[in-house]
Amino acid sequence: MARICELTGKGRQVGHNVSHANNKTKRTFLPNLQNVTLMSDALGESVKLRVSTHGLRSVEHVGGLDNWLLKTNDDKLSLRARRLKREVAKKAAA
Repeated sequence: MARICELTGKGRQVGHNVSHANNKTKRTFLPNLQNVTLMSDALGESVKLRVSTHGLRSVEHVGGLDNWLLKTNDDKLSLRARRLKREVAKKAAA
């Protein structure tokens, strides 16, 4: 399973472990991913997603999952999130 946030696209970063002697070895920084259930007001159902804590705070700040999906570009979203965005847009238009 890829360690990528389904809403923000945040993934792993690469850096160095630096010792006291200034030796550098490669390491990875993984995002803090959580399995969460978010409520979609337009669809009237809950959706399970794998989201970073940063992404979760951003969704709450914008005002919910539906607002987040409609304001975010498709290239950041996962395939599941893009399908969800399409459904929310249809319900909002209707």
